[in-house]
Amino acid sequence: MNENRVEFLNDEYFMKQALMEAQYAEEKGEVPIGAVIVCKGRLIARAHNLTETLNDVTAHAEMQAITAAASILGGKYLKDCTLYVTVEPCPMCAGALGWSQISKIVYGANDEKKGYSRFAPNVLHPKTEVVSGILMSDSVHLMKKFFEDKRR
Repeated sequence: MNENRVEFLNDEYFMKQALMEAQYAEEKGEVPIGAVIVCKGRLIARAHNLTETLNDVTAHAEMQAITAAASILGGKYLKDCTLYVTVEPCPMCAGALGWSQISKIVYGANDEKKGYSRFAPNVLHPKTEVVSGILMSDSVHLMKKFFEDKRR
């Protein structure tokens, strides 16, 4: 099996973990975005949106995951780590990820209204690799369902 195929399977596996976190967020009435951070093949942090629960606009899934991972690693830099998140990070989260020097970001759905690539495409660390579209339809479905249910 070639190396790219193995990496794709890993990305899909970890994105499924992020999707589970997004479902936890939805169950709490939060916007269903989930994130996990993997370091050297080991899942070290799980998080989901907590902005409503904590009454904190900065409590995005990515921010929660960054804090948890830094605590586990005992340092602020997330080199050799990959963030898996169900939706493209916003500029705030992308800025924090840039400061963390995270090695790779994998996300499911693009966020054409509030995503970092629209407002701050150069905010990430120059060495950060970005992969998008992994399990995109699952991420999009969760978001659409959440906002359709909210409008009822």
